[in-house]
Amino acid sequence: MMTGKSTAKALEIAVVGAGMGGLAAASLLARDGHRVTLVERFATPRPLGSGLVVQPVGLAVLDELGQGNAARALGAPLRRMRGWSVDQLSGATRSRVALDVHYPATDPACAMHRASLFHVLWQAMEVSPVTLITGETVREAPLRQGRRMLVSDSGEIGGFDLVIDASGAGSALSPLKAGELGYGAIWTHVPWPEGSDQGQDQLRQRYFRASRMAGLMPIGRLPREAGARAAVFWSMPRADLAGWGEARFQAWKAEASAFWPEMQPFLTGLDHAGQMTTALYSHGTLSRPYAPGLVFIGDSAHRASPQLGQGANMALLDALALREALRGDLDDAPAAYARMRRWHVRIYQLFSLFLTPAYQSDSRLLPQIRDLFLARISLVPPVPQILTRLVAGHLVPPLASKRWP
Repeated sequence: MMTGKSTAKALEIAVVGAGMGGLAAASLLARDGHRVTLVERFATPRPLGSGLVVQPVGLAVLDELGQGNAARALGAPLRRMRGWSVDQLSGATRSRVALDVHYPATDPACAMHRASLFHVLWQAMEVSPVTLITGETVREAPLRQGRRMLVSDSGEIGGFDLVIDASGAGSALSPLKAGELGYGAIWTHVPWPEGSDQGQDQLRQRYFRASRMAGLMPIGRLPREAGARAAVFWSMPRADLAGWGEARFQAWKAEASAFWPEMQPFLTGLDHAGQMTTALYSHGTLSRPYAPGLVFIGDSAHRASPQLGQGANMALLDALALREALRGDLDDAPAAYARMRRWHVRIYQLFSLFLTPAYQSDSRLLPQIRDLFLARISLVPPVPQILTRLVAGHLVPPLASKRWP
């Protein structure tokens, strides 16, 4: 855990967006003595999405907030990520190992529902001196006489010494123009079936080429519930997602069960398309994630596919880096934040850009390379150790110049 406290003057800070990065940033900065206002577009803030993996680096940020153990208590310890490739869409009797990554026994990841992560971050925010404003959609953040204003549908809020844009991929403030990825997914979460022999400490996937991917992931339990749950996901082309709905639901259930019979018990309780969430992905990075009095974190600053399981972790790391930067000079803080995160973000964006098409694309060649070359070399030391560090989030230092975690 990092030590130290801000010696800089208290700032008036606005955080736009009560997602994972926004909640973390608001809590961390308020605890450092800044006057923080958190502005959220929903009248009742809520998470969007289904399951996710909080990697060891993300858990370290939650530990900084005093919420690491609460997250671990809700989530499922994830000790292994496994994937198998098959040669046909149904009736496959043989499979090849295409992915096998182990976490250290003493440092697993934490697989959980977004609602559970949101819950522990919301708890952290509630015990921090943060002013919360809900039901306000921020459209602009103009700079006036050295201070930032927030312009919403109902008027102006501010001014602020610093505005942090944590409003995600739909940000009205970020200049990021991300490119659409050709594949997305449908997700849901279901009770863990009794008698299932699927390991509750493993993320498991099955592939046909790169055009089909099914996945099962334990996600622990939801707040105020006792039973274990699983996330179910199914990759499909973006064009097919546009037509996804009730008319295709039963056919999809039959297709998924034929493709991966072990998945069928997880689908039994699903009876309509409304139980599924669609997810579309994009890729892009701001070369300069700040402007005078304005900083971008999370998906407002960088976006990628979820293939490496880093999305929420990147937002949490951005929040921590910004806190560290603001413990120095305000004028240099935005640039210091960008320097701290630059190489970690760039390297993970690069890996995501090159690895995603091997798992989600129309390519025939890339999945063959994945199965015949990458899967085999992944067993040869030191490649397994490198892969573990890659997925754990610390292949390179998450915060440059900082010995952390």
